[in-house]
Amino acid sequence: MAMRNKKIYVVGHKNPDTDSICSAISYAYLKNEIDDKEYVPKRAGQLNEETQFVLRYFNVPVPTYINDIGTRVKDIEIRETKGVSREISLKRAWNLMKELNVVTLPVTKHDRLEGLITTEDIAEAYMDVHDSKILSTAHTAYKNIIDTLDGELVCGNEEAYYTEGKVLIAAANPDLMENYIEEGDLVILGNRYESQLCAIEMNAGCIVVCDGANVSLTIRKMAQEHDCTIISSPHDTYTVARLINQSMPISYFMSRENLVKFRTDDFTEDIKGIMAKKRYRDFPVEDIKGHYAGMISRRNLLNADKNRIILVDHNEKSQAVDGLENAEILEIIDHHRIGSLETMAPVYFRNQPLGCTATIIFQMFAENGKEIPKHIAGLLCAAILSDTLMFRSPTCTQVDRDAATKLAAIAEIDVKEFATQMFRAGSNLKSKSAEEIFYQDFKKFSQDSINLGVGQINSLDADELEEIKGKLESYLDKAYKEHGVDMIFFMLTNIINESTEVLFLGNGAEELLAEAFDADVEGGSVILPGVVSRKKQFIPPIFESISDR
Repeated sequence: MAMRNKKIYVVGHKNPDTDSICSAISYAYLKNEIDDKEYVPKRAGQLNEETQFVLRYFNVPVPTYINDIGTRVKDIEIRETKGVSREISLKRAWNLMKELNVVTLPVTKHDRLEGLITTEDIAEAYMDVHDSKILSTAHTAYKNIIDTLDGELVCGNEEAYYTEGKVLIAAANPDLMENYIEEGDLVILGNRYESQLCAIEMNAGCIVVCDGANVSLTIRKMAQEHDCTIISSPHDTYTVARLINQSMPISYFMSRENLVKFRTDDFTEDIKGIMAKKRYRDFPVEDIKGHYAGMISRRNLLNADKNRIILVDHNEKSQAVDGLENAEILEIIDHHRIGSLETMAPVYFRNQPLGCTATIIFQMFAENGKEIPKHIAGLLCAAILSDTLMFRSPTCTQVDRDAATKLAAIAEIDVKEFATQMFRAGSNLKSKSAEEIFYQDFKKFSQDSINLGVGQINSLDADELEEIKGKLESYLDKAYKEHGVDMIFFMLTNIINESTEVLFLGNGAEELLAEAFDADVEGGSVILPGVVSRKKQFIPPIFESISDR
């Protein structure tokens, strides 16, 4: 039986920046050091150039991508019921079901699902079938008949199939038998030599000799000459007659069309409704390549544990990985304003007015008495330098500066030299498309039922920012329509000049910018000197103006 997922994911926000990724990696490392559970860093979006540079510099693998944290079929218990061949008998299928305590067996070939056979199918075959030709119609293998009757082959080919004729019991004397035995019939009889001989001479396809009666050499020779199969069974005539229909292959009764099946990557929330509408107890599961993987039931679904997650560097649902409402949030570590996120149960929520989430995680290493390894120190330092624009941002505190200095010493890097390399790697944007630039750092916010989208790019090069501006002006309308927000803004931040030009779109966006920053807005953009921080210098005045309205 597949084990339930015990991992706990540590994830930053969508369109992650360097702090989001580095904090997720570093906090997962710390939690693994102080806890016996397994913590795994994930990313909820594509990495920007700056973050890629940082991970390469410190030789740290890129966290795997997760687009939805909701529980999937692969996260719940999958009963690994082995698939059976379509050739097995109803009796063998029934015995397997009792042995495995299941009501459904998957029928497979080369690890591909062919159909399903249920206890109800078998019961209907046994109770509702009255056709005496059903055994041949179902193309029953002789080996199935032998197995079902606990018999042995006297003569014939057990790999052959019984394909024509009816089943009958030779209860009359030979004279009367000649009137109702037809070519190809399967005849159940006893030890009477005359009856056996009559059945063979009438070209029966098979005779079943009951009570383990002896079959003479003459009868055997006659059967071979007439191509008649002989099976000997230890059971009496009544038992043989009762059992023989159970030798039919399940292929004749199994369901094979319109099967309700699921994939391992299906979300459990999506399949609940489908399960509720069907009368089946068990449902087959296939992997992403279409190979049979096992069976699940409604009970498995009810007992499914939600995926567990720790959020870093954000606490707003609009910025979080999809499917958050179907996950269990354990912790939130952040340095932004407290947003609209709600949790079903109390969580550990740590929010400090610092320039970077990585600074908080640096503190937590010390609080737990854990040394910070060189590569983790490098990631944390890079995150602080990135979020504070190398201490230029107004969000930067002395606590951030002190943390970065100590981390740089552990990582053995020069702060100014490393930051310059990092920013240049991140501002190499001329070759990128407008869409790639737009989504490097884009977040959604809401205030008083007004929904905003705000993106930001930092660069050391004024000419590069001017070129990017041309690309984004034409792309902004597309992004505005796709996200369905009331207003959209994009910040082109010059790290050297410590200023930002803001592009905007949306009803009332121009007036809002003018009010929030007491600025003259012309030509679809506005330059805001001294504004470099989205979190501390751009969003608060915008929200204040919205509230004043």
